[in-house]
Amino acid sequence: MAENSPALIGVGHSTVTVRRDDSLYSVPLKRTVHLDVVLPPDYDTSTTRYPVLYLNDGQDLPRLHMRAVLDSLYRERAIKPFVLVAIHAGDRIQEYGTAARADYMHRGSKAGLYTDFVLTELLPYVSKHYRVSTDPAQSVFAGFSLGGLSAFDLVFHHPEHFSRAGVFSGSFWWRSKSTEDGYRDETDRIMHDLVRKGSHHESLRFWFEAGTEDETSDRNNNGIIDAIDDTTDLIDELVRKGYARETAIRYVEVVGGKHNQETWSAVMPDFLTWAFGHP
Repeated sequence: MAENSPALIGVGHSTVTVRRDDSLYSVPLKRTVHLDVVLPPDYDTSTTRYPVLYLNDGQDLPRLHMRAVLDSLYRERAIKPFVLVAIHAGDRIQEYGTAARADYMHRGSKAGLYTDFVLTELLPYVSKHYRVSTDPAQSVFAGFSLGGLSAFDLVFHHPEHFSRAGVFSGSFWWRSKSTEDGYRDETDRIMHDLVRKGSHHESLRFWFEAGTEDETSDRNNNGIIDAIDDTTDLIDELVRKGYARETAIRYVEVVGGKHNQETWSAVMPDFLTWAFGHP
């Protein structure tokens, strides 16, 4: 269901409008990809093309309380109007990951196909049916856990389409070897290796969140959970690649933060004001 025949979801007293769109069939993914498209308060009374946020695991909007978060930020005039395209997950264990390679258990085997879907099907479809900008400077991609890994991979490798990535509790442990086969942090974390081998792009900016209770695992017994170590180590790789820690990267560590939608919802305003705040 495209823009001209919307199903409105719980309009109430909300300042935003959510339109359910079930019209996009993906050839590489061999499935219909359901979208929830959240339009800003002035969408129907303007002719402008808006900045856009593409969000993995879009089926989680209710658990993220995204409508209430956006309503609050718009009422406070804390953010510029933008269109949110929430992409419902399919086979997320296979479709989310790093396009270059699957992990050692062959998870993420369809991540390359998901990237093809985003670049060749999703972006043209959204641009055709909704008034969104196609300027990379106005395009953001974000996600949670494996969806965060996917979002980072898409932005880092495709600066011709996106300029900012938002990663909530990213699965940066994604690795090419098991511990039984001699896994080492220094060489076998896939995204860290891809950053080392990748290019620096001046336009890119990155936002990361990790919670102190994201997990309990501590591979190297340094007293810091892996979720934090893997994220801060990736940030260090970005800095070595040439991204300025002070201007190109924001890292938010949530004390007591867990690997769940409640934590991600609570920190969402920080991300959205970073991505769409007034200069």
